[in-house]
Amino acid sequence: MTRHIQLAPDVEWIQLTTTEQDWQEADPALLKTMLVQMQIIRSFEEAVLELASEGLVHGPAHSSIGQEGGAVGSIVNLRSGDGVNGSHRGHHQFLAKGLAHLSAAMNGRMEPEAAVGAEVQAFLQRTLAEILGLDQGFSHGRGGSMHLQWLDAGALGTNAIVGGGVPLAAGNAWAQKHSTASASGMDLTVSYFGDGAINIGSVLETMNLAAAWKLPLCFFVENNLYAVSTHVSEVTGEGRLSGRGPGFGIRSWRVDGMDPLAVHLAMEQATEHMRSGGGPTVIEAEVYRYFHQNGPFPGSAFGYRSKEEEKSWRDRDPIQRMATELKKLGHLDNAAFLQMQDRVSAACNLAVSELTETDPQSKAGKRRIRPELWPDPSFVDVGIRGDLSELEGARTEEEVTFKGGLREGKFVDAVAEVVHARMAADPSIVVMGEDVHRLKGGTNGATRGLVDAHPDRVLGTPISENAFAGLAGGMAMDGRFKPVVEFMYADFMWVAGDQIFNQIARARHMFGGTGEVPLVLRSKIAMGTGYGSQHSMDPAGVFATSAGWRIVAPSTPFDYVGLMNAALALKDPVVVLEHVDLYTTTGQLPVDDFDYQIAFGKAAIRRRGDSLTVLTYGAMVRPTLEAVTETEIDAEVVDLRWLDRASIDWEAIGASIMKTNNVLIVEQGAQGTSYGGWLSDEIQRRYFDHLDYPIQRVTGGEASPSISKVLERASYAGVPEVAAKLLTIINDQGL
Repeated sequence: MTRHIQLAPDVEWIQLTTTEQDWQEADPALLKTMLVQMQIIRSFEEAVLELASEGLVHGPAHSSIGQEGGAVGSIVNLRSGDGVNGSHRGHHQFLAKGLAHLSAAMNGRMEPEAAVGAEVQAFLQRTLAEILGLDQGFSHGRGGSMHLQWLDAGALGTNAIVGGGVPLAAGNAWAQKHSTASASGMDLTVSYFGDGAINIGSVLETMNLAAAWKLPLCFFVENNLYAVSTHVSEVTGEGRLSGRGPGFGIRSWRVDGMDPLAVHLAMEQATEHMRSGGGPTVIEAEVYRYFHQNGPFPGSAFGYRSKEEEKSWRDRDPIQRMATELKKLGHLDNAAFLQMQDRVSAACNLAVSELTETDPQSKAGKRRIRPELWPDPSFVDVGIRGDLSELEGARTEEEVTFKGGLREGKFVDAVAEVVHARMAADPSIVVMGEDVHRLKGGTNGATRGLVDAHPDRVLGTPISENAFAGLAGGMAMDGRFKPVVEFMYADFMWVAGDQIFNQIARARHMFGGTGEVPLVLRSKIAMGTGYGSQHSMDPAGVFATSAGWRIVAPSTPFDYVGLMNAALALKDPVVVLEHVDLYTTTGQLPVDDFDYQIAFGKAAIRRRGDSLTVLTYGAMVRPTLEAVTETEIDAEVVDLRWLDRASIDWEAIGASIMKTNNVLIVEQGAQGTSYGGWLSDEIQRRYFDHLDYPIQRVTGGEASPSISKVLERASYAGVPEVAAKLLTIINDQGL
């Protein structure tokens, strides 16, 4: 007969509730502070909803009214060095973190009897300005309601992608763990998300990663029961969402989020666990948003909630609960409570009045945004990427003029050797990816020797591209470390698409243009190796259409060293494209000088010619030169090296086109993700008057490569395809 043994998680999963004794033993100053902060958040959000009802909030207004207890209870005692990030419904978390930061000068306490101070008043106005899209906002109006960031206060940025901020928070927590350990414990990060995000892959992947690496990260689940209008019971088998934690070995708490003290006590226990190196935690706070997903109407107005349900939750209001307990304990009277509400409401009204005015064209006396407060339209594209000041004074070299010692070496050796040199010189560089710490340098040897020399900074990751790409993004935005991420194959970027394109690429611009995102993504192309449709793409065309990424594509070992050094010096995210076909090729490598850069934005003329300009990059440079030799055509071959819109060498391209009046763009990969499609459009726009013949392109086929050796070869471009196109161009023109 079979034996059944009941299993239990290896970590605690706790339901925490407060007792009358907890309230009696609580610091009255703490309770009063939470009351004041919750009231500030409530009154501020009421002002936002009023403005939204007048059409003055451009875009959504995701109110968190009703959920203040979870935010304030968990944040009130956090340090300024502790980080928080949140979701699209994040006003309350942002305000709570800012208020905790500002009240630190008052020992972290605020009194109901005191007026709203000047610093808090300025904070409220600046936050409201951001929500309204105005220049005096934290991000000059670019972030708006859903992207609120104040790094000085530890507010890392709220996020419009459900679950999108959670991997970024893990990166911040990694940086804290490896930077801030002290007698009082390490700093920590709290990532807020809701019942909708708990089932998203990026959240679950990050839970696993944070547990494996024991990161000081709190996964704070605001379970308000509804993802827009869908009840959690409809889409989740286990409604106790904190149950996700023990499944990953994470100590977890479940708490009534309408009880701010209960939330605070749970966070105090979680904080002690995290600061002492115990690893991540999960806190599930059962809360309730009083209004619909967006706007000033209750959910019952849309038919998915009943008025009775809404009333039952309002009867448990966290502000009223706190006020009632303070009165019961003799720490607050009703007159002081009402006076506090009036003072806070007046402060929020003052912030509104500073940003709005009566519309002179409105007979009804409606308000409008003060026109002089809007951002200047010329600011629209400022800050997509950095100003390159970090490259000033860099030593640049080219192989033909290099005066140091050179030796014959493999392309793949250049990858490992330059990263090793940079890690030895710069302790902030961290390498991560699948198997980078095993197999004597990963699956291709590109990280050979790194883990032996730098064991704490070479991180083998789980197969969770979304999680570790986002973690690297969070590390980069933190600024204390510089991650180098390896994607085993370029196709895997789609798995991490949110983090690569929505988060990392847009972070600097979205948050006002001043933040830095120093991250290098090494992406491997394996076309022609028999790995088929899902392991073979060239991602250059996709990255080129994502503003924020810089793209480099080395074609020689010497260039790889210089381009990687430049990539690691930049304060922007850079994707370094590597091709498996290049790994085993040989070329000149420095003997011992790995400190030079290839000049920013400079292409290399690999062959001079007068009849035709051929633009190519990476693994197609050699086949192109072979095809030119084979056809004996007087073509000028330009190795682009820098591919993105802001880095490409238009000076070299333009000079060549104005000499030859003909252009051929050569790339290996499929038409659908073609880099040349973007490039040809831009060339026509810039150099139309200098073209004697339509811009021509060599690409692969429409479909991705297949496994069959014959079909795979038919799907991508090589020497025969380049040669055929060269002859067609020359013959058509009679050159």
